[in-house]
Amino acid sequence: MKVPMLDLTEQYQSLKGEINSSLEEVMSGARFILGDNVKKLEKDVAEYSNANHGIGVANGSDALHISLLGCGVEPGDEVIAPAFTFFATAGAIARIGAVPVFVDIDPKTFNIDPAKIEEAVTEKTKAIIPVHLYGQMADMEPIAEIAKKHNLAIVEDAAQAIGAEYKGKKVGELGTTATYSFFPTKNLGAYGDAGMIITDDEEVGEKMRVIRVHGSKPKYYHHVLGYNSRLDELQAAVLNVKFPHLNEWNKKRRENAAYYTKLLHEKLGDKVTTPYVEEHNYHIFHQYTIRVDKRDELQAFLKENGVATMIYYPKPLHLQPVFAELGYKEGDLPETEKACAEVISLPMFPELKKEQQEYVVEMIEKFYKEQ
Repeated sequence: MKVPMLDLTEQYQSLKGEINSSLEEVMSGARFILGDNVKKLEKDVAEYSNANHGIGVANGSDALHISLLGCGVEPGDEVIAPAFTFFATAGAIARIGAVPVFVDIDPKTFNIDPAKIEEAVTEKTKAIIPVHLYGQMADMEPIAEIAKKHNLAIVEDAAQAIGAEYKGKKVGELGTTATYSFFPTKNLGAYGDAGMIITDDEEVGEKMRVIRVHGSKPKYYHHVLGYNSRLDELQAAVLNVKFPHLNEWNKKRRENAAYYTKLLHEKLGDKVTTPYVEEHNYHIFHQYTIRVDKRDELQAFLKENGVATMIYYPKPLHLQPVFAELGYKEGDLPETEKACAEVISLPMFPELKKEQQEYVVEMIEKFYKEQ
């Protein structure tokens, strides 16, 4: 049996007529930048997130970068972030000329450990980026308290977490801004690059809208140095068709995750560590990530037997060559480094079949029986 990490074909086939019709409408109307589709998506995603403003941008990486600029981060400032995340989190900080300050994670949830944040705050700290990794929100209340105490902005990196909740609150409700990625593999994916920023802050929201269009307001009058980072109409049209299905897709992911966990506990017991979900969280399982011994050998075995897997992430950001000048060394963030050596993500998408999951677990069981 072949089990892909992700299969978007079935989703497309189920929405093909509606998607193609929406794309044809955009082509016929011949308005391709910041038109009605973008406005609708911005409004709908903001309302979904219980926020007042949605700002569509070119991708999730730009969403982070523009958010930090909107929050007033400048060259030389420090921004606290986890090192167990995709590069874009820290890349957005560094491109401003600010300094990423990496802290360790909670080994259970893989999210930033609030207990480590306070000790990392200095006079230069301007913001915190909690990453809601794999679809589970970070522990936001203590993070919000630290931010309030030290007058820091919070930019929630929710690239993997649209639809997730924390103690009944949506992404963005406890942050200054929150950023979404609509990369095709995400729970809500476009057919190319796309992203969005949400915020309740009128001033920050307006600043970010100006930044995304070369810093101009009105057109051709430039008061700040901005970027060309706009969500285009074609991607927004696709996302508008998909968006009403997001909650159902997230529900199916949760059902698939529960089935994986049941099977793994039954077949492998304590040989694998299944995802830990905080009781107060609504985890939307962008990834289903387990901890295992002999991770690399398991991945190779699964590949040989037709099962695709991914490692998010094999090398922590504080040990990446591009950040060598920051002076971090192996052992500085032990939980992060341990996770990088043990995590493996199994196939996860709403259309995943039970028999596919059963085969994945069967192959994992077979690997450990042969050890």
